This record gives sequence, C-alpha cells and structure tokens, in this order.
Amino acid sequence: MRVLSKTLPDVKLEHASSPPRGWNSYDSFSWTISEEEFLQNAQIISERLLSSGYEYVVVDYLWYRRKVEGANADSLGFDVIDEWGRMVPDPDRWPSSRGGKGFTEVAKKVHDMGLKFGIHVMRGISTQAVNANTPILDITTGKAYEAGQRNWSSQDIGLKKRTCSWMQNGFMSVDTTLGAGNAFLRSLYTQYAEWGVDLVKHDCVFGDDLDINEISVVSDILKQLDQPILYSLSPGTGVTPELAKAVSGLANMYRITADDWDSWGDVASHFNVSRDLAAANLIGADGLLGKSWPDLDMLPLGWLTDPAANEGPHRASNRTADEQRTQITLWSMAKSPLMFGGDVRNLDNAIYDLITNAVLLEINSFS
Repeated sequence: MRVLSKTLPDVKLEHASSPPRGWNSYDSFSWTISEEEFLQNAQIISERLLSSGYEYVVVDYLWYRRKVEGANADSLGFDVIDEWGRMVPDPDRWPSSRGGKGFTEVAKKVHDMGLKFGIHVMRGISTQAVNANTPILDITTGKAYEAGQRNWSSQDIGLKKRTCSWMQNGFMSVDTTLGAGNAFLRSLYTQYAEWGVDLVKHDCVFGDDLDINEISVVSDILKQLDQPILYSLSPGTGVTPELAKAVSGLANMYRITADDWDSWGDVASHFNVSRDLAAANLIGADGLLGKSWPDLDMLPLGWLTDPAANEGPHRASNRTADEQRTQITLWSMAKSPLMFGGDVRNLDNAIYDLITNAVLLEINSFS
C-alpha cells in the first residue's frame, strides 16, 4: 500500500475540528492488554458510546512487549521488533499480527465497527534495536538506507545520552540531523499508516521530556501521508503556555499535566493549568492539518488497574461520585479531549450516564 502523498487533494477534512473523544487502554490494562480484550472493549464502545462521539479506541504502550516472566514496564530484551528495528505487536497477545500483518487486521475490525484505531508509541528508537544494530529501511527503495557510500544502522542514529527519563531501558531519541535518523522515523510512521492507524499517541517527547526536533520531523511526515493520522503528544509534566505554543501547530492534542490517576489531588492539579492555557488562547488553536487541543489526560473512572502494573483491571476507581462529576465537568469546560480509561466491559450505569451527559458533551465540543 502506498501511503506517501505527492499531490494533495483539493479538499481535506480538518483534523480534530473539535476535541477528540474515545477510549484508551492504559488506565484499565496498563501494558498487558490482548487483542481479544481490546476488541471486546471496542465492540461495546461501538454499541454504547460511539453515538456520544467516542470514536477512537487506542492501544496504549508496550503492545510489542512479550507478556512473559521477567517482563515489566521498563524491562529490556522482551520486545518484538522486525528486521528494520521497528516495533511490531507481540504475536501471543495479538495473534492476528502473525505473518507480518502488524495491526492491519485489528484496525480493519475497528473500522468495521464504525470506530477509529489508535496506538501509543515511544520516542525515537528502542534500546533493543540499537543493541542489535538493525539496519534502517529506506522506504523509497525498500532496501537498507545508504548515504555517503555506506549503509546506516541503528547505532548510527540512537542517542544513548537521551534515553527516556522514565523508561531508560526502553527508548532513546534519534539524531534528526542525520538523513538516516529521518529515514528511520519515516519508516515507522509509514508502517503505521499502512496498518490503518488513525491516531498516534507519541510519548516521552513533550513536557519535561521535550524533543521538539523529533516532534517537528514526525509532524512533517504525517502531513505527507495519504492516511490521515491524528497526532497526540505526551506526557505533560512541567508544561507552560510558552511550551505549548511551541508544539500546538505541530500536533492535534498535547498533554499539559502529569499522569492523571484516581486521586483528588490529580484532579485538583488541573485547574490552574487549564486556566493558563485558556488565557493563552491555545484551546482549539491551529494544529496539524486542523486544530489542536490541550489534553488533561484520560478519565480514570470505573474499573481500573494500577500505574505500570503487570495486570489488567481489578479494582474500582477511588474517586467519589462528586469528584468524578467535578473531573468531567472541568474536562468539558476546558474543551479537553475526552478519553475514557475504564474497562467498558464492567461499565456501570452511573459512569455511563456521566460520560454521556448531553449537556457536558455539548459544552466540550461547542462552548
């Protein structure tokens, strides 16, 4: 499938014309979700939440990590990569990916449900690929990237001094001043488009982990794809209006806080930053091929897991009913993307009524 566009059509739908809405697997499954569990949630979202605008279903991090003894959120050597050093789904958890299919079959099933499919990706290149010194794919030739009369590989582009601060065994930045570094990133996002991905959540590139060079390169790559892909940035620790202005035109949504879990303190920390981003006129500002939206993070309501856990949903949210109402009211007033995080297979009526409240959703989209 050819995904690079040489000529743009006269009319393109605007990306993220209103704050995106959907479901993300992290709050309920951490990194452990399987294809079966994901599609079960997607089917329920299609049947019960799509009519309220929840159209994206997103696989959060480490879908390529084998769920075996010794593997965890920052382990090394347990990831599935292809010959070009690119992450591919763990075939034991995602059996339809076997035979080099990646997420193609999952994306098709999601699309057949009337939904859009998203994935989480990390900054740069994996430590595992760099250690293996995998070659870099040149998508224009289908062969190893060559420049200066030599082939380039992962160890040429990986910046070992710029590992992800909270996943140091996992990923590092790539050198975007090199043609080889750009070729690697292009090979990644071209593959995501070939799989049928509609949203990419790019992590460890924003906030205190800012990598503006990689964000800029990826944003430019996404502009050239035939497959429209919404671009989301994370995390948001330490974000200021000035920092947000640097990326708002390059993306469609970007986190402006640290991870939001199910404590009142996490909600309380969102009020001031929401005020500051609104005062800076950044809500609904021009973004990548459309609009961009400051993102207050997912809604950890309903049936959840724990941060970076090695298990799926096993407990109810710790927030009181009043705290839950306050959270979604603030998110709606701030016009944040609404990404529900609970396991919808165990969605009670109170939470359902809250996240489908017509007045709040009207405020979220059109206030």
